[in-house]
Amino acid sequence: MTAISRTWGRLTLPGKVVFTLVPLLAVLGAGLIAVVVLFGGAAADLVTANLGIVRFAVAATVILVITIPIAFLNIYLEMKVIALMNLRVGPDRVGPWGSLLSVVHGLKVLLKEDFTPTGADAVVFTWAPVVTYGAAVMTLVVLPFAPGLYAQDFNIGLLYFFAVGGLGVVGLLMGGWSSYNKYSLLGGLRSAAQIISYEIPLTLSVVGLLILAGTMSLNQIVQQQSGWFTDWFVFRQPLGFVIFLIAAAAEGNRTPFDLTEADSEIVAGFATEYSGMRFGFFFFAEYVNVFILSALTAVLFLGGWNAPFPVPHLSIALDPGSLGIPLLFLIALVPVVATVVLALPFYLVRSSMRWWVALIVGFLLFNVAAGGLIFAWAFISFPAVAGLVWFLVKAFAFVFLFVWLRATLPRVRIDQLMGFAWKWLLPAALLNLFVTAAAILVVGPRA
Repeated sequence: MTAISRTWGRLTLPGKVVFTLVPLLAVLGAGLIAVVVLFGGAAADLVTANLGIVRFAVAATVILVITIPIAFLNIYLEMKVIALMNLRVGPDRVGPWGSLLSVVHGLKVLLKEDFTPTGADAVVFTWAPVVTYGAAVMTLVVLPFAPGLYAQDFNIGLLYFFAVGGLGVVGLLMGGWSSYNKYSLLGGLRSAAQIISYEIPLTLSVVGLLILAGTMSLNQIVQQQSGWFTDWFVFRQPLGFVIFLIAAAAEGNRTPFDLTEADSEIVAGFATEYSGMRFGFFFFAEYVNVFILSALTAVLFLGGWNAPFPVPHLSIALDPGSLGIPLLFLIALVPVVATVVLALPFYLVRSSMRWWVALIVGFLLFNVAAGGLIFAWAFISFPAVAGLVWFLVKAFAFVFLFVWLRATLPRVRIDQLMGFAWKWLLPAALLNLFVTAAAILVVGPRA
């Protein structure tokens, strides 16, 4: 035991991690193989008999899991873009180009003390961030990410989106009222007034689009915008698009409409008394909401997963099984040869570089090149992959727009916020609706 402890003490931290994880992974892998061998047939029969329940569980799990990288990516994008717009460097210490700083922020929030103030309604105080986060996540159910890549295609998908998304204000009100703090109460009341006011022009701005589309299914709305980019609804509903974009910024509590947590007026609004994981739920919900509103804008007005121009379908068929036993040699030989070939220039040009460092660089380059080739093949061969790429490009373009607005515009006053919704956006949304309806009556629906 003394020799083992002495050897363990001499190991570096990476060595300790390797010698801990490798046996653990080996045991878990062997256990998984044993479970599959013993119970694989019964499990497959059980899954087949309850396919609907399994699909629901998988879709719910995927939706919950993807919100985490979405929130982290939005946080990093906001920090980096605003820094560059302010002529600063921004995050550049944790991870490549500071890309892991948002992960550190998330871990920091989880490690902080979760405090409930004296006098607060503990039950309502605890459930408020859950309601807000749950309302944001549940709207992802009807968003079509790519052809066939969606959790559920309701024929009233857009109505479901607005109905469930509107529940987020309930969580903000719960948090503001239950905190037993005047600033929190003011933030909750502001959130109710703001979101309810801007919900009306937000909903009315898409009614003209629904008249043209003839459906509330988001999947069918995207399909109607296939072809050239001139078929996108942004060109047939330009006023509705502008109204929707402005109202979406207010719905997501984004600058210049972030009056619900205006730090210069009411500290942090509804989130003043929150800390730890419960504050993290509010924080995550805001950034997930930014992506969801951006994605919905892309789905309704920019063709969703459709490319801006018709792309001929190509398919590069690969059948590795036809190679048989030589496939095993290729799998083992190609990475080794490619790693050595890519490492040689670094080792020969830089005499100070050790051979094992050059091999690591070559291995990383091989993985980047192989990953790029696999992605290119999948993009060409599978419409779902190409559609997902176009969808994410459009959605994050709007995320960038919201970040740009935060870096550019000052916060408005609460009276200006409310007046703009009722005096300008609501009449403009009604005008767009009446003009669209009149055009349909005069010209007729588009074939």
